[in-house]
This record gives sequence, structure tokens and C-alpha cells, in this order.
Amino acid sequence: MLEFFVSAFVTLFVLIDPLGCAPIYASITADASPAQRRIMAVRSVFIALLILLAFALYGKPLLGVLGIGLDSFRIAGGIMLFMIALEMVFEKRAQRREDRAQEMIHTPEIEDVSVFPMAMPMIAGPGSIAAVMLLMAQAEDMQERLVVMGALALTLFLMLLSLLAAGPIMAVLGKKIEAVITRLLGVLLAALAVQFIIDGIRASFP
Repeated sequence: MLEFFVSAFVTLFVLIDPLGCAPIYASITADASPAQRRIMAVRSVFIALLILLAFALYGKPLLGVLGIGLDSFRIAGGIMLFMIALEMVFEKRAQRREDRAQEMIHTPEIEDVSVFPMAMPMIAGPGSIAAVMLLMAQAEDMQERLVVMGALALTLFLMLLSLLAAGPIMAVLGKKIEAVITRLLGVLLAALAVQFIIDGIRASFP
């Protein structure tokens, strides 16, 4: 059970990426007051939690309605996570987030960033949605589903802490250290994605 929790937590932590979102949040809320930044941080994490919980609880029935097997979703999700991992290793993901942040900076009429772009797609993006559905599909009983929920809750709690401390974190880490961490996490995510694909293929062709 502990091993499953660690696997779920690492997968979600890498994809949701609290450390990577912190500098983006700091840049797009630079003109907001400390109180406004705190409110938007809490709101964005709460909205992302609702989105991810919805897919975690109802993703499997949705796949059933669409006629998609869980093993097919494991393979497709693994491929998508692997592509995200490649973007992390080659810094494409960070560049896309920075471009999105610049768009927000150049549109000052948009003051509340808690829904877009923070809650979705930065926190509850395609990768994290696919991951939470894959992990729930792997869970064999209610206890393991609660383990996934716990891993998700811990990851989002760390995200909230990162957003609240975005300024100090950015000052301590700096661009270079953040890039190194992102690449290391990308390699780890690539290995997890390959495991998802292997599990899906094994189950499809026993």
C-alpha cells in the first residue's frame, strides 16, 4: 500500500508540478496585493481539486459510455504522459507556461487568474487528469482509491504552499535550479509513463 501511495504521489507531483507553477503564479499576480494573491491561490487549488475529483470518480463510467477499455486508456494515457515528460526534459513545457504567463501579463483587464490559467490548465491539465484516471483505474479496491485521493490531496496541499510562498521560492531556487529539477522529474515521469504502457499492453495481450 505504501509503494502504491508513493507511486501515485510521485506521478501526480511531477505532473501537477508545484515548484514549476510557483514562478508563473508569482509573475501573473505581481500587481495583486498579498491578500488577493492568497485568495486566488486558495481558489485556484480548490477549483482544480473539484475538477480532478470529478474525473477521478466519474472518469471510468465516462470511458464505459464511450466504449473505451481501461487498458486502452492506460496505453493512450502512458503515451501522452511520455510526451509531457519529453517536453519537461527538453524544457518545452516551461517555455509554454512562460508564454501563457506573458499573455496574462499583457491582458491586465483579466484580474482573477484562479480559474484560468491556474486551476485549468496549469494545475488540472490534460496530464494530471489522465494520471488521476489511470491511478484510479489501477486501484483494485476502495482502500487503494482512498490512497490515490490521499496522494492527490497531498500534492494539491503542496501546490497551495508553493503558490502562497511563490515569491520566496522563486528567489531561493532561481531559473537554473528550477530547470535542473524539471529535467530530473521529466526523466522520472518518462519511466512511469512507460510502465503504464507496459501494463496496458500486458493486460490487452495476456
